[in-house]
Amino acid sequence: MSKPTIQDIASLAGVGTATVERVLNARGGVRPQTVEKVLAAARALRYPRQLPDQHRGLLQVEVMLVRPETTFFARLASAFGQVAATLDPSISVHRTFVPEDDPAAIAARLAKPELRRAGLILSVPDHPSIRAALVQVQAAGLPVVQVVTRATGVTADVVGIDNRAAGRMAGLLMSQMQRASGTVVALCHSPIYAVHRDRVGGFSDYLRDHPRLDLSFAQVLFGRDEAQRSGDLLLEALRRWPDLVGLYNAGGANASLSAVLRSHPRGREVFFVGHELTERSAEALRDGIMSVVLDQDPEAQARRAMDLILARLGFVEGEVANPPIRFITLTAENI
Repeated sequence: MSKPTIQDIASLAGVGTATVERVLNARGGVRPQTVEKVLAAARALRYPRQLPDQHRGLLQVEVMLVRPETTFFARLASAFGQVAATLDPSISVHRTFVPEDDPAAIAARLAKPELRRAGLILSVPDHPSIRAALVQVQAAGLPVVQVVTRATGVTADVVGIDNRAAGRMAGLLMSQMQRASGTVVALCHSPIYAVHRDRVGGFSDYLRDHPRLDLSFAQVLFGRDEAQRSGDLLLEALRRWPDLVGLYNAGGANASLSAVLRSHPRGREVFFVGHELTERSAEALRDGIMSVVLDQDPEAQARRAMDLILARLGFVEGEVANPPIRFITLTAENI
């Protein structure tokens, strides 16, 4: 692909080449709104040049997340705060939480933001209205990076672990470390997150590809990462399958699940694989309630996502490599 030209930027921004040259060479005399249009076009075309210093003060990056009450998203938000503290003061990072169960509100926020943003990092559900809004903001030239999860069919960079590989790892550990015979179930938020679909798919694929005749994968349960709902689903699974020996939780609510297993007479017979290292999951590992935790290192994801946005905005020269973030496999022996 040939490098973009001044004419390419002018055509996309709907201005003349002289205006583009004034903006890129920092000669002034251009309205702020037009500056933003030119810079957005340059970013969208990945114009291979550092942007002028005097325009950097215009840069506001929005980080859009859901569910601040959950330990994972609280940890991810904190990670973005730590990253923001290391940036040039002229770059402002705004962390925004949106209602997970209201895709229309998320789409509206994407279409009409409360701040004039130069870049967007987001982790939101995969929903048609959200996908459509993302396509529109990208068409307008806004750099977008998805972190942790992704919207199907959207071409923006995605930062995260290889979730299918994580699910296959959970299946491998379940198959090789749980020596008892019986039934296995998986639990996740719901189908609205592509990453949870990938994890459960990888788990199921491994058990199918490496069958154990004495180990049966029975069902996927949807707990919406809600403590009460997830705990109730596990209690019902223990009642329904007296031979339950395995639980893979691809989502949240590990603390609630651990509490159920602690109090149940057969709880310590269940091989429990979950995601994300927290104080409570570390305690469950030490107590022998959780068997394995797969941690997706949200700190590394926040750093990578910000690096990708900064590269798109001209603050980083060259391409930022974006291989999958390595997930960390933890047991009681290495926490």
